[in-house]
Amino acid sequence: MKIGGSASALAAFAAAGLLKTTQAMANAWNKTGFESKALPDALKALGAAGATESRDIVITAPDIAENGAVVPIEVVSRIPNTQSISIIAEKNPFPLAATMDLANGAEPYGYVRIKMGQTSNVRVVVKADGKFFSAVKEVKITVGGCG
Repeated sequence: MKIGGSASALAAFAAAGLLKTTQAMANAWNKTGFESKALPDALKALGAAGATESRDIVITAPDIAENGAVVPIEVVSRIPNTQSISIIAEKNPFPLAATMDLANGAEPYGYVRIKMGQTSNVRVVVKADGKFFSAVKEVKITVGGCG
């Protein structure tokens, strides 16, 4: 009985569009962006080549990271109607480190740990109301994590 009820609930969520199939989630993945090897290519894949600098994006990251294999990056967007947050380590072999798509009404916040091979700018790109905004913070690495 419990299994049948759970299956019915999942079917109802799927029918309402609250659950995505594996194929739908795979199609939403920005393969071109994550395979880009240069900052301009990653920004182009995000659609953010002309992003406007914004002080409404708060990046919390260490000034000096002891271990480049696990660099904590916390982002808060104070830009209304934030739709996505992307994190780019500019000098990494593959700069685009993370993208978080936000549902309507979701808190515009993200926290990840990324690998950084060397001292670099960490750029955050926020999409809000179809426009792109960015902010930058330099993170110095003492021991690389990508090499």
